Amino acid sequence: MPTISLNGKQLYYHDSGQGFPLVFGHSFLWDATMWQPTIEELSANYRCIAPDLWAHGFSDLPDNSPSTIEKLAEDMMSFLQALELQRFVLIGLSVGGMWGTHLALNHPECVAGLVLMDTYVGAESQLSRTYYSQMMADVEQAGRISPLLIEQLQMLFYSPETIEKKPEFVERWKQKLLSLNAEKLRAIFSIGEGIVNRNSLLNQLNLITCPTLLLVGENDQARPPHESMEMASLLQNAQLEIIPHAGHISNLEQPEIVNKILKQFLQRFADE
Repeated sequence: MPTISLNGKQLYYHDSGQGFPLVFGHSFLWDATMWQPTIEELSANYRCIAPDLWAHGFSDLPDNSPSTIEKLAEDMMSFLQALELQRFVLIGLSVGGMWGTHLALNHPECVAGLVLMDTYVGAESQLSRTYYSQMMADVEQAGRISPLLIEQLQMLFYSPETIEKKPEFVERWKQKLLSLNAEKLRAIFSIGEGIVNRNSLLNQLNLITCPTLLLVGENDQARPPHESMEMASLLQNAQLEIIPHAGHISNLEQPEIVNKILKQFLQRFADE
């Protein structure tokens, strides 16, 4: 994988295909590999760029200072500027959609289109902040993610159908989490704290004028469909699609459905 140096740290990314650029932002506790089936389908007609978030995948660990969504967005924009991308479609799932929305607001001249998948740019409820913060604190204290916690997390990430019908896929994800060491977990959860304590962007969504596609798994427990419905109602130019039999990682749970919707949405950019 190629890298780009930002402030002395290496950000790894996937880059394949030719055509109008698509930039992919992955979920928390995942990496750019989650986009493999999507990129395989789209790279025939588009240039597909998928960075590993700091501390995820192969990218370096961030500095010890607390991470924020705003800082992640600035880093991602610096990364895209280093690639000399002037205009692109941003496709972000979960935290990828959160920093992607910041880019659409702060750099509208660059973001030609926005795809928000299984994400929410409102603030977390106090109950959710307390739950997630305690969970991350427990993991940091233990220095590992316990098998019991992973069993709980799988219900947030995957639909019951995925857990039943794709056990090997879910098991690979579990083993990846179990392999994370204490240092990497601390770095990952410094980003997690920024996600959980993010500021709401709901009152700014009406400022986004580019075509926007919202996709959400019908069984997404982490970011349930009503949140995407709320965001769609606040955007000027929005299309909402609910993905059947999918949870939080909808592009991997139902790749054929998601790829078909993405290809239809992206057709308008194919000739740019």
